[in-house]
Amino acid sequence: MSFFEIHDPAFAAFVMGNAPVKRLATGFDWVEGPVWFGDMGCLLFSDIPNNRILRWTEEGITPFRAPSNYANGHTRDRQGRLISCEHGTRRVTRTEWDGSLTVLADGFQGKPLNSPNDVIVAQDGGIWFSDPHYGIMTDYEGFKAPQELPCAVYRITPDGRIAAMITDMACPNGLAFSPDESRLYVADTGRMFTDDPQHIRVYDMVDGRPVNGRLFHKVDRGCADGMRVDSDGNLWSSAGDGVHCIAPDGRLLGKILVPETVSNLCFGGRSKHRLFITATTSVYSVILNRKGLQTP
Repeated sequence: MSFFEIHDPAFAAFVMGNAPVKRLATGFDWVEGPVWFGDMGCLLFSDIPNNRILRWTEEGITPFRAPSNYANGHTRDRQGRLISCEHGTRRVTRTEWDGSLTVLADGFQGKPLNSPNDVIVAQDGGIWFSDPHYGIMTDYEGFKAPQELPCAVYRITPDGRIAAMITDMACPNGLAFSPDESRLYVADTGRMFTDDPQHIRVYDMVDGRPVNGRLFHKVDRGCADGMRVDSDGNLWSSAGDGVHCIAPDGRLLGKILVPETVSNLCFGGRSKHRLFITATTSVYSVILNRKGLQTP
């Protein structure tokens, strides 16, 4: 069985034929938000409909937080603390070292957020998160509720101010910066129950703001959701048939084939060369000849 599709010769050097795609755990309902804690040797991820965050280590799966307020995406800030997007409470939180939660954002201009979905942290400590409506459209991943704000991408400044940074997308989802943070990639997965276009857009970062938004890439199976960038600036995107590796110029380099729809991914392991993949009911991983960006 081949785990890879080579679409450009460069991709052949990124993957290794004797390094299989492994299923690490299964039996979940919809897994999302993988984040690696190298200092603790573990992966955290969300099982959203079951309202819990789980911890994977080489020894197996253990609970991390339940209930989790239907948490979805996670990342770590510049101090290594967990930053989470919660559908149930419609907020972004930080888990302090003592386990307590600090609310970073739960509304904008006097209205509640929709359902924060994915989150990244910039080098200056600013926290960027997407706020589509998926968590309030049904009771499956949160609580059904009226939508009071447009779907948008927000930034939380290091001193706690919130600003809408992207408001021209149907339903922004996954986020990733290029290594030098001159570009911001955003997956637009479209509004539920519509025929919205589904693609990845790229924005130039000018004076701390995303401008000149344009089409970057459209995955050919399913739609893009979570994304990560490697140390050379290639974008690794979730898709319906696995993970797609996309060059900085928008060319598809290759695919990692996964037997379930991929929701998200992150780099981890001892040298940031192991790709962890959340896909529908399971968590997978594969060792690559490629490293993720060095983040906390």
